[in-house]
Formats: sequence, C-alpha cells, structure tokens
Amino acid sequence: MNFEEAVVLSKTLKEKPSNDVLLELYSLFKQATEGDAPEKGDYNMFDFVAKAKHNAWLELKGQSSEVSKEKYVDLVTSLLATED
Repeated sequence: MNFEEAVVLSKTLKEKPSNDVLLELYSLFKQATEGDAPEKGDYNMFDFVAKAKHNAWLELKGQSSEVSKEKYVDLVTSLLATED
C-alpha cells in the first residue's frame, strides 16, 4: 500500500482509534505533506486539541517526508489488521 492509499483507508476504519493514535496519524500526515511544524502554533491558549496536535507534529521535526510516509502506512496497516 502506498501513502495515498493509506490516507484514504485511514478514513474508512470501522472503529475510531484512540486519541494518541489519532495524534500520531495527524502528525505523521503533516510531516509527510508539509515538513517541519512551525515553532509557534496558530491556536489560542485554550484550544487544547490544536495545541496537542501542534506539539505532536513538532516532535517529528527533522524527520523526512519519506520516513513519515512509511510510518503512516505502517500505522494504518496495523490498524486495519486489528479490525479483522
């Protein structure tokens, strides 16, 4: 499976993944498609979800797009495998 297929399949999961897994999917997707996160996030101080998402993405700073895509595919593959 390639990255684009994994993105489509991630939206068809039967069960919603945990918040930690959702953050991992989000951060890997952003790193794969946009590169490093900006140091300062664009959210207000009471938007805890946006802050968590930005921090998760920021943790991947320096990771290449290709590695991020591979990890995203691996994660989606493992999520699909647990549905069977």
